[in-house]
Amino acid sequence: MQQAIHAVTGAFGYSGKYIAKRLLERGERVITLTNSLDRENAFQGQVPAKPFNFDDPAVLATSLEGVSVLYNTYWVRFNHKLFKQCDAVANTIKLFEAAKTAGVGRIVHFSITNPSLDSPLEYFRSKAVLEEALKDTGVSHAILRPTVLFGKEDILINNIAWALRHLPVFGIFGDGNYRLQPIHVDDMAALAVEQGASRNNAIIDAIGPEAYTYRELAKAVGKAIGKQRPVISVPPAVGYWTGWLLGKMVGDVMITRAEIDGLMADLLHVDSAAAGPTRLSEWMAEHADTLGCQYTSELARRKDTTHAYSSN
Repeated sequence: MQQAIHAVTGAFGYSGKYIAKRLLERGERVITLTNSLDRENAFQGQVPAKPFNFDDPAVLATSLEGVSVLYNTYWVRFNHKLFKQCDAVANTIKLFEAAKTAGVGRIVHFSITNPSLDSPLEYFRSKAVLEEALKDTGVSHAILRPTVLFGKEDILINNIAWALRHLPVFGIFGDGNYRLQPIHVDDMAALAVEQGASRNNAIIDAIGPEAYTYRELAKAVGKAIGKQRPVISVPPAVGYWTGWLLGKMVGDVMITRAEIDGLMADLLHVDSAAAGPTRLSEWMAEHADTLGCQYTSELARRKDTTHAYSSN
């Protein structure tokens, strides 16, 4: 009997890499669907890569034949001339339908905390649309709802540290009392693999053991790296345009208005039990020497489809 296949989207990227690594350690057969077929990776040929083929659903379904579990991390963080969230929604629905056509037994899907079909924010509304689309397939599924991931290839925590290393003060949007519950990327991967082995439909808030207000987070990062800058409140518009200017300087989109609105609406906080044990405070202390030493660019990762993601 042929060994079942586990398919991970973006296994040569960030969160997908950790899922694939855990699956390989369990002796599973793993493939990846990716837009970066030639990206450097640490798997030494153990993870065959196939293109997404969103423009040809029949071919996409063929790529998923024999797959037992599909782990879907595919998404785009913000709208850009190169990619749009509405396209990511359409493509993900095609992926779900292709998985159903191919007979995939289980889908583990990455969503976001507090999605809502009524949300004025496209990110949270789109994630709610995808959750409903997944349920409508009738395929056994687990929906994981993280807030912020942190780890060696992290963007948000690293770039807060980068700003603290380079700026005399750190501005927060409004009072900064809105909250986040970061989860370590490998804890997220462990949860995904655990859910891949189940067949019960589940929706899980994938949060870490520590909750921070945004103000507390900025101070905690500064303390960890030895750059305890003054943390000052600024109007959201001022914070956005400061981030826009810094983004232009580093050739990236550092923050969007929608991300600011989501933060300030407290949408990255839930009243649920921790889904992973790794504490951000301890992880930052262990990585203080390298955290934020280099800026991590979302756009650079999107545009460069050959080099591995850098580790901080």
